[in-house]
Amino acid sequence: MKDNEIISLFEIRDEHAIEALSDKYHPYCYKIAWNLLTNKEDSEECLNDTWFSVWSLIPPKKPSVLSHFCGRITRNLSIDCLRKKYANRRPDVHMADVLGEMDQLVTYTIEDQLAEKELLEIINDFLGKMDAEDRDIFVRRYWFFDSVAAIAKRHAMSVGSVKMNLYRSRKKLLKVLKKEGKHL
Repeated sequence: MKDNEIISLFEIRDEHAIEALSDKYHPYCYKIAWNLLTNKEDSEECLNDTWFSVWSLIPPKKPSVLSHFCGRITRNLSIDCLRKKYANRRPDVHMADVLGEMDQLVTYTIEDQLAEKELLEIINDFLGKMDAEDRDIFVRRYWFFDSVAAIAKRHAMSVGSVKMNLYRSRKKLLKVLKKEGKHL
């Protein structure tokens, strides 16, 4: 079923919309949840919450790209789940690794230095200037939280090459932020 047909089902409040959405985007959204939560039950619960959120948001919203809309909701719900799960405990190693890689960019709070919208514009511009493979590697790691090994397999690269690519991309992003006079 096409995205516009699924959205139309949501707009007329047809309960088959959730089934159609799940049929089409379950693997995509599950991968996002799994990469963050690494737990089957938590990932499935997150997907159920995603479908409910989409039901609640359409209408009035009408997303232009349904996969991105669902992916963003899944990612945000997964991060919320992680925050609750690790509120008083140390986060898992995978998440600590991913977030630790970005530590070199974080020098000030966003509230003090940069409005979120302005930061997103700078990052989107930065990503738009990258070649497709470098952009995919960056987004896979820092948006989808894919492991370095999974990215290496996806791009037929060595783990070391992926790590170096990510390091160089982070370094370039830091340079762009400094040039703009902006820090995270």
